Amino acid sequence: MAKLQGFEFWSRTLGGARHVVAPMVDQSELAWRLLSRRHGAQLCYTPMLHAQVFVRDANYRKENLYCEVCPEDRPLIVQFCANDPEVFVQAALLAQDHCDAIDLNLGCPQMIAKRGHYGAFLQEEWDLLQRMILLAHEKLSVPVTCKIRVFPEIEKTVRYAQMLEKAGCQLLTVHGRTKEQRGPLSGAASWEHIKAVRKAVAIPVFANGNIQCLQDVERCLRDTGVQGVMSAEGNLHNPALFEGRSPAVWELAEEYLDLVRQHPCPLSYVRAHLFKLWHHTLQVHQQLREELAKVKTLEGIAAVSQELKLRCQEEMSRQHGEKPASDLPFFHWICQPYVRPGPREGSRNAGACSKRALEEEEEGSTEVVSKNKQKKQLRNPHKTFDPSLKRKHYSRRWGWGGGRGNRCVFNLCRGCCKKRGTPATTSHGLLFKTKLEKSLGCKGSQLGLQEPQQAGPGAPGGFSEVVGSALA
Repeated sequence: MAKLQGFEFWSRTLGGARHVVAPMVDQSELAWRLLSRRHGAQLCYTPMLHAQVFVRDANYRKENLYCEVCPEDRPLIVQFCANDPEVFVQAALLAQDHCDAIDLNLGCPQMIAKRGHYGAFLQEEWDLLQRMILLAHEKLSVPVTCKIRVFPEIEKTVRYAQMLEKAGCQLLTVHGRTKEQRGPLSGAASWEHIKAVRKAVAIPVFANGNIQCLQDVERCLRDTGVQGVMSAEGNLHNPALFEGRSPAVWELAEEYLDLVRQHPCPLSYVRAHLFKLWHHTLQVHQQLREELAKVKTLEGIAAVSQELKLRCQEEMSRQHGEKPASDLPFFHWICQPYVRPGPREGSRNAGACSKRALEEEEEGSTEVVSKNKQKKQLRNPHKTFDPSLKRKHYSRRWGWGGGRGNRCVFNLCRGCCKKRGTPATTSHGLLFKTKLEKSLGCKGSQLGLQEPQQAGPGAPGGFSEVVGSALA
């Protein structure tokens, strides 16, 4: 039988699917896919699989695909990340008998994708992508599809999509954000880009981005003209999104846990799903949040979920329809979307974006905000952690170690400190605050120290003389 292509593939093999659950690393496992299908999802993707590892490791194939084969889990598309045509095709050949299509991930924007050279970081390498898709289209018995991110320019995005179609892509999912739009910098997805792509290609297109409820799905279908709509974060917070329902969290949590018992998966996956489902309630019951993070068995997780259910039911009986005074969502025990705060909307750390989100793509930029500084900023929201203001006050030459030594009392950089001080004084630490000075909260200005007007260690009234007299 000839391989179906384009719209015929979408209508016959995929059943004209309009409601699609996205590929999500460690989150779209079999149990979650089955839960989503029960509540309106018509097509699911596996989590992103690494093509090279899939080819090399039989256990990886078994754990991530072969043991998750289930008659109810169709239609199903297996997604791979890859950057080599031969490896991509080898992995796809090993997977094609267990799915309805093979998807090439060209949309992952994370730094791990940059280091591994895959996902959205291949979007400028059109020759390589053409070879990968063309070879897969020729060798596979199932269609090859792609999931992409957009370029800032609509015209370039359209040409990109047309190139993939010409190479043999039979269905295209367009995430309406650029690769720079991730984490706290996500912002809104551009449906204009998606609409332009849909008009320019002759294959089915799925839209991804800005989907939080069924009304968003219907509006996206209407405004962009796409064949289907894919949801990731919206689905994680409400698996009944495609049904247009917002049930009590415990209903879906209990149903999911039952499915996990039938189709086991790593406990970390289950815990992550419960954190998403109970997201709003866990802001109220912080102690149970800590317990959910600590439990080490599936039954322990189920017990925490049951306790959350009981507390919510008690709160329901007390409220009697009265709106609580807090800013948290009314009826926080109802499945509802989580709106990620934008770069300027965060309550405590609006200016502290993650290290990965702020890492510069251009050459010459190495200063980034570390995770430790993000944590410090959460504790001290008014303190400045701007890397551009960072000074190097430390010196390996004089024995103060790798960046954890004392600061110069005159707030000089390392170079100036070394020029103005003598080895005799610096070797004894006289240019730096002692532990006693630190304990007394003493600064150079309190000691009567002033930055010298004349450079040079031996000048009258110079650096070493002033320090020596002040500390005598």
